[in-house]
Amino acid sequence: MPIIHHITKRESWDEAKTAGVYSPPTFQTEGFIHCSTPEQVIATANRHYQGQTGLVLLSIETDRVTAPIVYENLVGGEQQFPHIYGHLNVDAVTEVKEFEPGANGLFELLPLVV
Repeated sequence: MPIIHHITKRESWDEAKTAGVYSPPTFQTEGFIHCSTPEQVIATANRHYQGQTGLVLLSIETDRVTAPIVYENLVGGEQQFPHIYGHLNVDAVTEVKEFEPGANGLFELLPLVV
């Protein structure tokens, strides 16, 4: 059961738990949910979320996701990132951790479920 991760605002996750499915605002324009492997998540956080607070890190069991997951790189890089092409069913999320940057605005390595 491979695990992938997604970073989101706490409020967005709380709304998803009520609705039973999660889709970030970017889903409307991009058609998928950006995720990272455990090895990619810190670099992704520092690239896209530096200095942001009120975040949570979702650990997602890929075998439970009902939408297709495609590993790809749409910007021409070498790393393949997991993208969920559909809404994320909340029962695929096995862990939710508070995910805050350090005083310098950067995220640091933390123990992750793999």
